[in-house]
Order: sequence, then structure tokens, then C-alpha cells
Amino acid sequence: MPKKRASRGRSKGGKGSSGVVHCSQCGALVPRDKAKKVTGRITLVEPTLAKELKAQGAYIPMSTDVKFYCVSCAVHRGIVKVRSEAERRTGGRLW
Repeated sequence: MPKKRASRGRSKGGKGSSGVVHCSQCGALVPRDKAKKVTGRITLVEPTLAKELKAQGAYIPMSTDVKFYCVSCAVHRGIVKVRSEAERRTGGRLW
């Protein structure tokens, strides 16, 4: 049986089993090294108020939001793209 991907869709190398995480969209259990991780920065202050506070010299903290997606949800949301057979085995950034 031929291999579809050089890494078999995982980034664990030879380190054995890895933990699991829940997909942020569908709730499926996905191995942590196979899930697609998306980080975003969010603030609890509205932008107009934040602009006024920054003008006065206030510090507005930002929190980091981390989400994990299974492969099917990541493809559906456009986080990863469907690649041709020749492009699949190459690493690097997809966008």
C-alpha cells in the first residue's frame, strides 16, 4: 500500500503516542500532533474605548486564544488547503 503522505499526516516523528485534544468546531478527539493549531489575540475592551485609553497612556492587555481543529474542519474553514499528489510530500508554508 503506497503512502499518501511522507509524515502520514502527523508531526510526531518517532516519539510514540501523543496526547489528544478536542476539535474546537466539531468536538472530535484528535491526536495533538495531527490537529491544526490556530492562535489568535483577543481583547476584552472595545476598539473605540481602547483607542481612547491608549491615547491616555493606559496598558491594554491582550489574551491569546488557542484553538485546535481536526483536519476536516481545518479544510472546511480554509485553514489548510487540499493539495495535489505532487505537492503533498513537500513541507513548508501553505499560504
